[in-house]
Amino acid sequence: MATVTTGPAMGLSVRPYETADQDAVLALVNADRLTGQPESTASMLADALAGKSQVDAGWWEELDAPSTDVVHDASGRVLGVISYAVRPSDGTGLLLWLHCQEDQVIASALITHVVRELGDRMILAFEFASALTLGLEGLPVGHRPETRQALELAGFSGRNLWRYMHSPLPIAGLPHAASYTVSECEEPPGKQLEIRSDNGELMAEATIGRPVAGIGVLWWISVTPAHRGRGLGPALVGSCLDLLAGLGASEVVLFVDDDAPADDVERSRAAANLMYDRAGLVEVDRLWSFSRRP
Repeated sequence: MATVTTGPAMGLSVRPYETADQDAVLALVNADRLTGQPESTASMLADALAGKSQVDAGWWEELDAPSTDVVHDASGRVLGVISYAVRPSDGTGLLLWLHCQEDQVIASALITHVVRELGDRMILAFEFASALTLGLEGLPVGHRPETRQALELAGFSGRNLWRYMHSPLPIAGLPHAASYTVSECEEPPGKQLEIRSDNGELMAEATIGRPVAGIGVLWWISVTPAHRGRGLGPALVGSCLDLLAGLGASEVVLFVDDDAPADDVERSRAAANLMYDRAGLVEVDRLWSFSRRP
């Protein structure tokens, strides 16, 4: 057992997660729940502890079995939890998820513990989604400022990668595609929508996720270069959101990877951001990932 002392009046102890910690850990996780995210359940926690996730499953399969530790006070009350692992292919350490009710002292104690446990190696933090969320590939820094600061104080550098957006469903007044096909997809679990020309040429496509607790995800949408500027994107968004509502979703979330530099025309998501803004989706937070060099 490792003990971390944070001041003369408080001693915090860090130990491995135990089954009896389940309710306390779920309370910590759900205290950080964002708009558009389902409440984390015992089943979701079990998958996270085992290193499983339907989203980003391939990344999880590359890791050794994760370790999950909790920090508690002198009375035994669990105040924070952190999970971490090593990727054996390159020796990189991964800080997978952390919850502490945004107490920077607790966050710092947990991060210091994990940096020590992982040793002299590159460490990535909040690099991909866990089973505890519906696709959050990063730390929502607006809602988690104390965790962000604790990471930076521990030597981590952040990268602003994703725009996380949300809206209730249905949304009235959106355009819709005149015709499209729908097929099942498994990675991630959901449906694939395609708009094709009369001769079968692919014009636009999108992927939506099966609703979880009434929340659907618009994972991805793309219009081929030759067919841009014809309203296919907004029409496909409208059709996707209608389909999600028909599948039982009362909310939708999406993620925009708009981290491209201003002069990177090829990767720019300016048009996508404008399209989603006009459709009525609202930004909830920015998702950041972090890295720390040895």
